Amino acid sequence: MKHLDEYRDRELAQRIIERIHASSKKGIRIMEVCGTHTVSIFRNGIRDVLPSNIALISGPGCPVCVTATEEIDKSIKLSREHDVIITTFGDLMRVPGSKSSLQKEKANGADIRVVYSVSDAIKIASNNPQKRVVFLGIGFETTAPTIAAAVLEAKSEGIKNFFVLVLHKLIPPAMEALLSGGDLKIDGFMCPGHVTSIIGASSYVPVTQRYHIPCVVAGFEPIDILQAIYMLVEQLEEGQAQVEIQYKRGVTFEGNKNAMAIMERVFDRCDTVWRGLGVISKSGFKLKVQYREFAAEDSFDLSIPKAKEHPGCMCGEILRGVVTPAECPLFRRTCNPGHPVGPCMVSSEGTCAAYYKYQA
Repeated sequence: MKHLDEYRDRELAQRIIERIHASSKKGIRIMEVCGTHTVSIFRNGIRDVLPSNIALISGPGCPVCVTATEEIDKSIKLSREHDVIITTFGDLMRVPGSKSSLQKEKANGADIRVVYSVSDAIKIASNNPQKRVVFLGIGFETTAPTIAAAVLEAKSEGIKNFFVLVLHKLIPPAMEALLSGGDLKIDGFMCPGHVTSIIGASSYVPVTQRYHIPCVVAGFEPIDILQAIYMLVEQLEEGQAQVEIQYKRGVTFEGNKNAMAIMERVFDRCDTVWRGLGVISKSGFKLKVQYREFAAEDSFDLSIPKAKEHPGCMCGEILRGVVTPAECPLFRRTCNPGHPVGPCMVSSEGTCAAYYKYQA
């Protein structure tokens, strides 16, 4: 990106840090709801330069991590169908289900292919008309428009062997679920830049109005994050609760109207399950009636036994920000990047992976 260095300027960062120290008088807890923010915070040592009264909490900002075990189990069951090709993003391969993972199923002979976009899955379906191709649609609002576009393409091209298991999660309902849960004190939210580029900063207004919690949409460079923290500190010290945009070069209040229009055209909102948070009302997507021919759950038997979590794994609590990875009895012992017990250690955006890599 042009002028990227200005968002990594050491002297500018120091000035913002000094302002944070000068302005922050009371104890505050800020949650970043974005895995990319979590990694950037660790990589740039941002926690180490903040005053001791400011705590940064990692929330459910990793799409792979919040995918529930039962959803992994359904994907594994699909992979065992004799005429099915599973297409998925790479991070999902190693996430443990109740008894297996997609990586293990592939090793056992299942046709599971890592793709870089849903367009790749469409091509695979076109090239393999004798097979049924299922795309595992995980992610937040950032990836949902591309999957909606793929469904429209399959409809237009008459591709009958393409299906989507829609596992998308929507960020604002999860933020409200965290605030209403009662087991965590959050004073302010650092909101994800890429998600908000789609849905617009106005999506967080209900959070500020119902819970009197300030929200600042931040970019991903060190200056972005420090400035967002300073903006939150200023609001909290003044007793305000507003939605502000730090990441103005990528985000507007209105969002991407074309992307939102295509999502509204293809999807209805539905209740969906989150790892660690349970079922959250209207926090997911399902295909509208006119596109149900592409819904994997309508074309396959996805009934599964009750999902089982690995004993001792605290990924659910970590995603809620109730505990840190260091408090999990498995962290660094039996759970590490080479042998992940839970999804927070699998994804590069997972909190456990970030702690393992950057925290001594």
